[in-house]
Amino acid sequence: MTTVRREAFGRMPPEEGGGEVEKFVLQSDSVRVEILSFGCIITTLETKDRDGQFSDVVLGFDTLEGYTRKHPFFGAVVGRVANRIANGRFTLDGKEYQLFINNGPNSLHGGAKGFDKVLWSPQVLPNGVRFFRLSPDGEEGYPGDLKVWVTYSLSGRELAINYQAQTSKTTPISLTNHAYFNLAGQGSRDVYDHEISIEADSYLPVDDTKIPTGEVAAVQGTGFDLRQPVELGKHLQKFHLDGFDHNFCLHQGQDRRLVARVFHPPSGRTMEVHTTQPGIQFYTGNNLDGSLKGKGAVTYPKHSAFCLETQNWPDAVNKPHFPNVLLQPGEEYNHTTWLVFSTA
Repeated sequence: MTTVRREAFGRMPPEEGGGEVEKFVLQSDSVRVEILSFGCIITTLETKDRDGQFSDVVLGFDTLEGYTRKHPFFGAVVGRVANRIANGRFTLDGKEYQLFINNGPNSLHGGAKGFDKVLWSPQVLPNGVRFFRLSPDGEEGYPGDLKVWVTYSLSGRELAINYQAQTSKTTPISLTNHAYFNLAGQGSRDVYDHEISIEADSYLPVDDTKIPTGEVAAVQGTGFDLRQPVELGKHLQKFHLDGFDHNFCLHQGQDRRLVARVFHPPSGRTMEVHTTQPGIQFYTGNNLDGSLKGKGAVTYPKHSAFCLETQNWPDAVNKPHFPNVLLQPGEEYNHTTWLVFSTA
């Protein structure tokens, strides 16, 4: 049985329209998750360790103010296009589109005011909540009126996130949730003792601005071979890596498949990621620097969390040999990611 509760969380600042932000609490026997109508943000995700003790395993803030100020997309749904678009530019049907540049020379996670920074309209479901918004033609430079639905549903140990969209004009779209996890509990110093595996035979090398070069490289014999579990801290040391911020290329197909698994031996907590998406961005919180005060006034230093963002490949709109990122009028964008929590 899943219970769903809604409550007030705060009001947007007057300059942002002053709308009310609600929080939705989804609870099963083994998982408790809190989600805001602002940015579809997962603010809390509590799951049991092997002794049955609950801990909150996602980074975030105690108040709305934390989320309305600048932060690295904690827990939010990002779009219209997750990840980076080179120089914030792409061409469709002979017309060039220019997006807002917010990450070096590139556009990242939807631009200046992406899906993470807006209020969504909520609808309570028996085991979850569905959010809707219309992204108008020209918003952040993207073409077409885009109707978007994001549905969170909780069933036992499994949290499903479904993304659906329809457009009035051809537009690139790639949606993901940008939760930062630490299975030891948020506020723990690092994720070096986590064991991770990713079911990917190839990954995308990037240039110094984190844009894929276009090469699809085999992981075999490199530090990107995570097909067998590795202990993160030791693995970074062994391969002299500063961290990961790379897209791993998943086996193509529309069916649900297991793509990543993280195990935290001290607590026994395990998280599996299943998805229908063609890629997963593995990010180890390299840009966290201890300057943000999070929940319970803890600070979040470098490598104190990891993200596993299921999505299309970065800059796919400019790379014809990458999986198709364009949604046409009359078609439906429909992808689901499942997070499954257990103990070992």
